[in-house]
Amino acid sequence: MYQKINLDKINLNTKPPVTEPDRQYYYMAKCRELVKGFEQKNNRRPKFCVTTFGCQMNARDSEKLRGILRDIGYAESSEDKADFVIYNTCTVRENANTRVYGRLGQLKPRKKKNPHMMIGLCGCMMQEPEVVEKLKKSYSFIDVIFGTHNIYKFAELLAARFEAGRMIIDIWKDTDKIVEDLPNERKYSFKSGVNIMFGCNNFCSYCIVPYVRGRERSRKPEAIIREIERLAADGVTEVMLLGQNVNSYGKTLENPMSFAELLTEIEKIEGLKRIRFMTSHPKDLSDALIEVMGKSKKICRHLHLPVQSGSTRILEKMNRRYTKEQYLLLVEKLRNTVPDISLTTDIIVGFPGETEEDFEETLDVVRKVRYDSAFTFIYSKRTGTPASVMEDQIPEEVVKDRFGRLLQEVQSIAGEVCAAHEGTIQEVLVESVSEQDPSMVTGRLSNNLLVHFPGSPELIGSYIDIYLKKCKGFYYIGEINAPGIHRPRREV
Repeated sequence: MYQKINLDKINLNTKPPVTEPDRQYYYMAKCRELVKGFEQKNNRRPKFCVTTFGCQMNARDSEKLRGILRDIGYAESSEDKADFVIYNTCTVRENANTRVYGRLGQLKPRKKKNPHMMIGLCGCMMQEPEVVEKLKKSYSFIDVIFGTHNIYKFAELLAARFEAGRMIIDIWKDTDKIVEDLPNERKYSFKSGVNIMFGCNNFCSYCIVPYVRGRERSRKPEAIIREIERLAADGVTEVMLLGQNVNSYGKTLENPMSFAELLTEIEKIEGLKRIRFMTSHPKDLSDALIEVMGKSKKICRHLHLPVQSGSTRILEKMNRRYTKEQYLLLVEKLRNTVPDISLTTDIIVGFPGETEEDFEETLDVVRKVRYDSAFTFIYSKRTGTPASVMEDQIPEEVVKDRFGRLLQEVQSIAGEVCAAHEGTIQEVLVESVSEQDPSMVTGRLSNNLLVHFPGSPELIGSYIDIYLKKCKGFYYIGEINAPGIHRPRREV
């Protein structure tokens, strides 16, 4: 969130400012002048399309790109009509890279036909040196390439491309810099993601993220509070606090502040109704944070707590830095303090060296915790990580068998857990028209589960009491609670 700047009042006859964000406002104004030239020549505004691959951190970065492009005069459109196509890439899995190369191959003939068309690449994939070398060699028609650390320089890089008329590449290995108060274009008027930190220090042996997102760096609490206050004043009632590991927030600040303390301050913001956050690493989930969650009136009754494996031996190989017993103790503390909490998780099957006994330990955790849902993954080698060169890679047929058994267990338990709320009345934040049925709208409970019920688009952004008529496993079919009908109510 930022205060709107009048780009037309910026003097472009002076040298660019040295300090941020003024330097980027200068380049936004410069780009705006060049876009005006396009408008006059073509009798229309240029169009853009930003496509996001990957996590919610990437989605938030894409909102910043869209905000800058709109401010300099572009109009958003579908990819097939766009004059400027940007891919914000993910590289968590190797096949993510393959998808991007495939999409670039489809764009090449379009660009040949449209000489004014531009293509930009950014995000995690661009932090891999071998990727950038491949792009320079085999995809020379790309216009702008930048990574995760300098996204705030987008306007400056775009201006350089306009002026140079050639490929611009700007990749930083790492950074400790955070630039505040730049534009962003929110997807929803009533909810928003808010970055509270960037990077990761955990170095799980299967994960490339610390290498492409850099080391942990936390935003100043006053900047976070200011942003959320502005969002609340603009009608946002739900925020999602984002970071690779939000539980370690504040350690890099000059005056350290814990995540629990930050949440306590955010709780005080008027107009804010719901607070969510992700992702939480179990090793940093403190008693203080659990206590804050238990007392809070605004923190949603949902926690995503990735376990990855139920085997202490495998967890050690993953460099997760907690044991099965420690994880289960955390769950016990959470259940005791927040009895109605919904727990979800990530689980990897087939990590190198995983035995049948290790896998059974994972199933044991699933049965004991009884997750509302779980994201289950088959381990895949990620070049550049320690796990990719480990011995005892698991045969494909064994992994597939275990994955199927895990999925069956997760779905069975989740169905039972979610069915317990059937027949109750819950508060739902309406988010969109249903993709399957335009006569229905879709909303989300505090516990993050979806509800579909008959309704009109006018309900989007409002909180409504919904009767959960039927549980469908990971979602509900509901109906608006009619006045005068008395049904049991239970917060979830």
